[in-house]
Amino acid sequence: MSTLTILIIRHGEKPDPDDPTLGDGLTQAGAPNKHSLVVRGWQRAGSWAALFGPGNASADYPVPDAVFAANPCASPDPSDADASLSKRPWQTILPLCGRLRITPVTQYGVGDENPMLDAVRTLTGTVLICWEHKRIAEVILPELARGQTLPQLPARWRSERFDVVLRFDRAQSSAGWRFRQMFPRLLSGDSDTPLPTQ
Repeated sequence: MSTLTILIIRHGEKPDPDDPTLGDGLTQAGAPNKHSLVVRGWQRAGSWAALFGPGNASADYPVPDAVFAANPCASPDPSDADASLSKRPWQTILPLCGRLRITPVTQYGVGDENPMLDAVRTLTGTVLICWEHKRIAEVILPELARGQTLPQLPARWRSERFDVVLRFDRAQSSAGWRFRQMFPRLLSGDSDTPLPTQ
């Protein structure tokens, strides 16, 4: 059986100079780090762990068999002279992987979306991918669709949205994808408005 479900989320909330109420990025130990999640991002990470974790998962939000996150040690911008690199996708899935007792796949960095998807497509079961939102919209979604017309497939991921799950399902490796946007509304202020398709 080659059934595959792919769930895609973006990393949790990050520092935003236009919204100082979010506060600074913090490591898991609470040390300031501009490339880490803010407190609300860590709350988001915990809410994903509850949603996808054993005991709470549902038909819409199944327990992942594998979790992929962008490599926390690979810079999304090679011209960035700062040695501290984005850790947010990896931080976002840490609580979930802890609950699942699995090691996340982090060998692919931002810019390695095609080989990452090649690896994902060889799997069966449920795979969760946590990535950077622009690369999700610009690379991951078109590469998965590969010319297939999928209603409600986002053309872009709005920068203020951290609350969406994109779900791809196929019955076998030769079959087309079924796709939907999902809105679990886990934290205050979360929305059920779809991401834009144009």
